Formats: sequence, structure tokens, C-alpha cells
Amino acid sequence: MKYDKRGVSASKSDVHRAIKNLDKGLYPNAFCKILPDVAGGDEAFCNLMHADTAGTKAGLAYLYWRETGDLSVWKGIAQDAMVMNLDDMACVGCFDNILLSSTIGRNKNLINGDVIEQIIHSAQEMADAMAEYNIHITLAGGETADVGDIVRTIDVGYTAFGRMKREDLIVNDMEEGLDIVGLASCGKSTYEEDYNSGIGSNGLTSARHDLLSKYYDTTYPESRDPLVPEEFRFIGPYRLQDKVEIDGVEYEVGKLMLSPTRTFLPFFAQTVGKLRPLIKGIIHCTGGGMTKSSHFTQGFHVIKDNLLPIAPVFKLIQQTTRTEWSEMFQVFNMGQRLEIYCKHEASDELISGARALGIEAGIVGRVGKFKGTSLTIDGPMGVLEYP
Repeated sequence: MKYDKRGVSASKSDVHRAIKNLDKGLYPNAFCKILPDVAGGDEAFCNLMHADTAGTKAGLAYLYWRETGDLSVWKGIAQDAMVMNLDDMACVGCFDNILLSSTIGRNKNLINGDVIEQIIHSAQEMADAMAEYNIHITLAGGETADVGDIVRTIDVGYTAFGRMKREDLIVNDMEEGLDIVGLASCGKSTYEEDYNSGIGSNGLTSARHDLLSKYYDTTYPESRDPLVPEEFRFIGPYRLQDKVEIDGVEYEVGKLMLSPTRTFLPFFAQTVGKLRPLIKGIIHCTGGGMTKSSHFTQGFHVIKDNLLPIAPVFKLIQQTTRTEWSEMFQVFNMGQRLEIYCKHEASDELISGARALGIEAGIVGRVGKFKGTSLTIDGPMGVLEYP
């Protein structure tokens, strides 16, 4: 895979090997590690702590900011890093009363205080926006480290903490016959200001190198890993402000790739909470893309044969690079970033709840009996099998 040759991994197999003997928490198959209630000492409760970053998407924001002077792109990076924590925790049922602490590592010679200020203020803006949906997020400060010797431009991350009742947990207790309800990552929800391409925060190493031109390799060498072979660095046809057409509307390539990772928290708060007894598992299709589910559905055959439409940004990447569809689905969410594994009687209400927020949704597949294949993805690009 080209993804591996660029120094990243969709499967993170080496990381999984490193942690395979560590304690997996109270519910080993849950999407996030669930701990005893260390904070309160109550056996009816549990704790969650989760850490993640915006990944190399911050490097893309750096390029756009340097080219245009537009500080607003950093607002999206703050959201990216927050959502990678918040929506992961929501997948086990924890989507209220969250503490967040930031960790930002920067090269101070390249990243000034205006950027840091934009990131910090934008995090508070997102917390305020979620409060309108009765979702309470408290920013607990953090650390901004000047580490130019080890960070080429900037790394933006958060650590989140939550405490909840164990009876409210969703722990990926899979069974045959479950519906898979998929929610779209692209479009424009009722709580988003602009069209969202659905790119999220995973696969940006490939997206930016495959779409952007060699101009960035030579003009901003600090924005990429010099150990990646030149034939895999910035090999695309576009500049950041070049336009492409989607559904009759022109968008900048750079802005499509910088679309903030959509949060599904309002959907969780309004719809998932009341349907918990009928929901057996939730998968956030981040690292590993549409194959992420395989980590949590061992012993079953997951069939995704009624996919939501592939988002235009991913069609653009595939058409530009001719990347194999099998790799595309391992790297990107392809426009379907949240999957809910539920009893059939919950499906219609989940779908209508998503659509009420302007999010496309539908029954995209089902859980079947294991027959030697863990995952089948059947769509317009053909049938893809994953062991």
C-alpha cells in the first residue's frame, strides 16, 4: 500500500502488537477502554480516558495558512482533534460531562501565537456550540510545548475524561441478524456552517500527497517527512486554491481536504440515548476506514452491501491516483463514518433522527454468521473481501 510507503499504517498492526498484552479494561470489545470508577469509587460507575490528535491534517492547515494567511483553517483543526476523542467515547455511550485537556507541540519558528490563540478559542467555541444540545464539555487547560527539534510544524491533540453509569454503556456485544445503520460524514448538517466533504482526520497523509502538486514538496519541505521516497511525495495535479466542481458548486481543493471532522454528538444526545437497549455496538470509522469494524466483530461475517453514496472527495482521490478500491476502503471512511449495530426495530428511528439533523443515513448492511470471511463490502466498485 502507498499508505505504508509514506510512513503511516491503516491497520497499525505494530501498535496492536505492542499493546496486545495490556489490560483491555472492563469490557475488552468496547470501542474505548473502560476503567473502574477510580475517580469516584462507585461500582455502578466507570471511567473513560481517551487521547487523540488531528494527525497530519494539521500539516495541511499549515500549508493553507502559509499560502493564504487565512487563520480560520486552524478552527477546523481544533475541531478535528476534539472530535477524534469525543465521538470515539460516544461510541460506548459517553457523550456528556466530558473534561478535555489539550496538548499542542509546535515549532515556534514556524507557528506563531496567532495560530495557538485561534486553536484555543475555537475549542471553546465548539464546546459552547455543543452546550446548545445539552452536551457539556469542560476545557481543563493543557500544554503548549515548543519542540521544534522533534515537531516539524505543529501537532494538535486532546485528552478526554468521562464518568458514566455502567448500565448505560454500549460495549459491542455483537450477534447475528443485527442491522447496520450508517451515517454520512459529508453534506451539510443543521449544525454545520458549510458543506463538509467528509474527509475527517484519517488518511490525510495520502490525500494531500496524492492530490497536491510537487510545488509543495519544494516550497515547504518542512511540511513532509524527508524519509518518504520522493516518488510518493506530493505527486498530484492540484494547488490548494484550485477549484473542483461538486453537484454544480465549485470548491477549493484545499478547503475540501480541510473540512472539519463532523461530530455526531447532537445525534447521540437526541437519538442514541433513548435507544440504548436496542443498540448492540457502535463503530467510528476512523483509522482503518470502512474496515475498522473488523476489530470489534470477531466471530461474525459483516456484510455491507447497501453503502451510502461514496463522498465526492474520495471519488476525486481515487480518480486522480487510480488507487485500488481495496486500499481506499482501508484508508478512508468513504463518506460513511459512523455505523450503529442495532436491533431492526431501532433502525427507522435512528435513520429519522439523523435525517432530522441534516445527516444522510440508512441501513447499509447486516451481521451474519462467520463463514471464513470477516468483512464483505459490496458496492459500485465491486465486491471486496477482507479476512
